Amino acid sequence: MSTPSNPGPDAPLRAALRYGIAGLAVLVVVSAILSSLIAGLPGLWGALIGSALGGAFILTTAASVLFSAKIESGLQGLVLLGSWAGKLLLAVIVVAVLQNYDFYSRGALFLTVVGALLIVLGAETYGLLRQRVPTVHV
Repeated sequence: MSTPSNPGPDAPLRAALRYGIAGLAVLVVVSAILSSLIAGLPGLWGALIGSALGGAFILTTAASVLFSAKIESGLQGLVLLGSWAGKLLLAVIVVAVLQNYDFYSRGALFLTVVGALLIVLGAETYGLLRQRVPTVHV
């Protein structure tokens, strides 16, 4: 990937989001294949739900930070707190609803959520650290 000559102050955040989405895409494919081979169709469903749940949980943070980067700091904190509370509430609701069903593999769901959290967070960190940010020495 080439970096533009004047990347702007939000370039590291955009790179983190881009790398996080790429890491999640790789995880979806690998997890779906492995889970399908091990647990059949329930494994596939567990992998797809797990990658959606884990990926959305992590990517929401990067997206809300990027979205709120240009607004006032007090409002920015409110946006970040709201997104955190919203995604936590959504995750609890999804897990509570899924308790009533058995069409998915719980092991595949759990391992894929953990994998999504680790891989997407690692990919976002790599994207942040890879960016060149100009510094000024006084």
